[in-house]
Amino acid sequence: MKKDKDAKKARIDIRLVKDWPAPEIIALYEAAGWWDGSTKSSVKNNISGSFAFAVAVDSETGKAVGMGRVLSDGVSDAYVQDVIVLPAYRKQDIGKKIISALLGECAKKNVSWVSLIAESGTIDFYSGLGFKVMKGHTPMKYQGGQK
Repeated sequence: MKKDKDAKKARIDIRLVKDWPAPEIIALYEAAGWWDGSTKSSVKNNISGSFAFAVAVDSETGKAVGMGRVLSDGVSDAYVQDVIVLPAYRKQDIGKKIISALLGECAKKNVSWVSLIAESGTIDFYSGLGFKVMKGHTPMKYQGGQK
């Protein structure tokens, strides 16, 4: 897809999947700078083990140009993770459509407490979709060791 102002908008389909070609998903993680060198089989497990996994597909090429997933117990709480759209496809509401599909799947299962950790610079995007900063809460990550 051309990046200039005359480039036509891509026709994008959002699909909820339980499997997708690992190289395409790896390419998305690499584009985001998040690839940790995991194996193709671990990518397949990430997809199949997610509560919901959405892929944005360019209808012309059939290739994945974006993705997102939800982790959940399927009963009460859910966590949105790994939302990625390739740079050449941004500014077309693809991320919004991915989030909408994921939230729709949560709503179908009556999972209403949905959270995420927003990367720097993405708060306005997520706020526009209904997410709010949880004042008084600090995201934390386990770094090993116990005291």
